[in-house]
Amino acid sequence: MRLPGPVTLSDGLVAEIEEDRWVPGSIVLTVDGTPQSHVNLRDPGDLFFEYVRRIGHVIDLFRPPGAPISALHLGGGAFTLPRYIEATRPGSLQQVVELESALVDLVREAAPLPRRASIRVRHGDARAVLGRLPAGMTGAMDLAVVDVFAGSRTPAHVSSLEFYGLIRPLLTSDGLVVANATDGAGQSFARGQAATLRSVFGTVAVVGEPQTLKGRRFGNVVLLASASDAAADLDWLPRLLAGGPHPARMLAGRELDEWIAGASPVADADAEASPLPPRELFDRG
Repeated sequence: MRLPGPVTLSDGLVAEIEEDRWVPGSIVLTVDGTPQSHVNLRDPGDLFFEYVRRIGHVIDLFRPPGAPISALHLGGGAFTLPRYIEATRPGSLQQVVELESALVDLVREAAPLPRRASIRVRHGDARAVLGRLPAGMTGAMDLAVVDVFAGSRTPAHVSSLEFYGLIRPLLTSDGLVVANATDGAGQSFARGQAATLRSVFGTVAVVGEPQTLKGRRFGNVVLLASASDAAADLDWLPRLLAGGPHPARMLAGRELDEWIAGASPVADADAEASPLPPRELFDRG
């Protein structure tokens, strides 16, 4: 597999695509040494990273199997989830917002998107682009995926009440936001994100590896927020953990209340970037 060389992004970080030695036909996108995306080019329906698989299960369940959806992806990476949606829900209409044009070019060269896919890329900062989307997208998005990173951290300005307030009008009446948060001891960032989402949306749930949710290890937490208050619109939630990856735990209702306890919704004025991961987490030796 011949791959393009690394590129330097606008913030000075270096993005590189490498062949996955363990999964034939797959590539890994790294930014400043941090793995950002994994794509199985032979089977885009095969998701590798644990948190991405959890999001994939949400995508599988929240609408009838195989039905096309409209999706907005904030943060492009190597387009893992847009490729997954196209593979599992062909005919879906998707929009991807990515700040780094050089990254988009790198990914397109290494792993072109399927020609039949309706995937439009909008270049720019996720929050700035939200403020200038076409009026026709209002109330039209079934799904919004928030997975924005600068290196290994989520920027503060895409974690606030004001930010999520820009997303809600884009969703259908039962549309869904899925956000990826990374956190460690105390889970203060992730709990703050859950409190923030609960202030903006009707129903919130959190899914993750149990030790991560307990704050005993650094990892990814997947947050779900529905624009609908109707319980029937989320009757698929109990099935979410069945597909793995295991071990897994979902917090909703009273358990979520207990987990969030003490955390306040985050406004622009007090928003902070997600914590840095431990250096050893991605140490390649």
